[in-house]
Amino acid sequence: MKYMLLIYSEPWDPAQVTEDMQKAELAKWFKYTADMQQAGAYVAGDALREVATATSVRVRDGKTLTTDGPFAETKEILGGYYLVDVPSLDEALAWAERCPGAQFGTIEVRPLMEFDMPEAGG
Repeated sequence: MKYMLLIYSEPWDPAQVTEDMQKAELAKWFKYTADMQQAGAYVAGDALREVATATSVRVRDGKTLTTDGPFAETKEILGGYYLVDVPSLDEALAWAERCPGAQFGTIEVRPLMEFDMPEAGG
C-alpha cells in the first residue's frame, strides 16, 4: 500500500539559520531518506520551494482564477513529502514518527487511492 507522508512546519527564517545549522539539519534528512531507501519503503520524496513561489488555481463557473501563494492561510505550510510503499498503516506511521520534521512540525499520513486507468485510445 502506498502512503503520502506530508511534511508541515512553520516557515523558517533564513536569517536565523547558520550554514552549520543547515548542514546538520540536512544530514538528518539525508540519513532518513537513505534508511527509507535501504528498507525498500522509499518511492519518491522532495522538498518544496518556499510558499511565496506557489500559485493556486481555481476554476469556478468555467472561469479560471490564479492567485499567488497557497489556497489556505495557515500557520504551518506544506514543505515537502515522501511517498512510501509499505505493507500497513502502522509501518507508514512508524516512518512518519522517524521523520526529522516530526520534531518541529506535523507529518500527515494519508493512503493513496490508486486507479486502474484505461489504455489511451481504447
